Amino acid sequence: MQAPLLSQKTARFTESVIRGMSVEARKYGAVNLAQGMPDFPAPAAIKDAACRAIQEDYNQYAITWGAAELRRAISEHAAWHLGLEIDPETDITVTCGSTEAMLVTLMSIINPGDEVILSQPYYENYWPDCVLAGATPKFFPLRGPAWTFDPDELAASFNDKTKAIILCNPNNPTGTVFTRTELEQIAALCHKWNVIAITDEIYEHILYDGRKHIALASLPGMFERSVTVGGMSKTYSVTGWRVGTILAPPNLTHTFRQVHDYVSIGAAAPLQQAGAMAYRMPKTYYAGLAAGYQARRDKMVDILTQVGFGLQAPAGAYYIMADISAFGAVDDVAFAQYLVREIGVATVPGSSFFRDKELGNQLIRFCFCKRDETLDAAADRLRKLRVVV
Repeated sequence: MQAPLLSQKTARFTESVIRGMSVEARKYGAVNLAQGMPDFPAPAAIKDAACRAIQEDYNQYAITWGAAELRRAISEHAAWHLGLEIDPETDITVTCGSTEAMLVTLMSIINPGDEVILSQPYYENYWPDCVLAGATPKFFPLRGPAWTFDPDELAASFNDKTKAIILCNPNNPTGTVFTRTELEQIAALCHKWNVIAITDEIYEHILYDGRKHIALASLPGMFERSVTVGGMSKTYSVTGWRVGTILAPPNLTHTFRQVHDYVSIGAAAPLQQAGAMAYRMPKTYYAGLAAGYQARRDKMVDILTQVGFGLQAPAGAYYIMADISAFGAVDDVAFAQYLVREIGVATVPGSSFFRDKELGNQLIRFCFCKRDETLDAAADRLRKLRVVV
């Protein structure tokens, strides 16, 4: 009998719902509030640095695990922002986006039979990453509207097979920012069960109402068992540059660099040179970034609340998980298709962030990393919706 042409792993996948909704937005001329990519320019200084790097012939391979000057800049940034002493020679791997960083991490640590704990909802790439790496995913719930977890339910997810937990903080898709107490609860479980904490902190500078980012790796005794994933995409509005980072202790970093080398060799050399300049932006830049996004958040919350969506304002990141039940909707996929095709606004069906799809069937996700004109255009279209009394 002829062997199947494709891996059995791939049979478990579907196409990305988020990227698929962007395709739908283009097809129907809709306002794209689905995919988390800004429609405003990146900072001019960062773009200029990239152009200079190309002209100065940074056009060949950089060091596989990251250009030296970029790693030094990342280390400086981690010191003042995360409170971590990161050795640029032993603790940093630069990847092709945080997406590769997550996959490299899992491929480096997973053995057959290992379990990885994920929240529900979760960013849609995490579950496929676990499958590709050969891990068995296990889930604990984040419950709306506050999107917090029950410590006992989280504790029940850990056992002798648990290798890692993946935590997105600030959280995509919910906008949750985990408190120090919650992070300490997670850290205690990692210590108890000898588990690696993998934290996706790509939204580390996008927090609201005076909140401060806390890296799980900065808690006592956690750096040795933490992998902090980040990158340039969200902080510097360059999602297409694909420059990601892994911060981890030397014993893990050594293997991450080997796997990364065989996966992609390295991130784009001129963009890494520009990244060295970006990570050294003044602290006023980061304060302005958060303030600008808070204004967008408040605007989007007002729009959605006035139209009739149920929601809680996010504490961080640039997404809102909204309840659609006021419109008589019982199928998030059908409602999202109606929005993009008939109303002219692209969103993401909530069920795409859950393995148990029924948990998301009355939710959709909006992103608001957009110009005011874009949000105003979306508001005009959404006002066509009518609440069912």
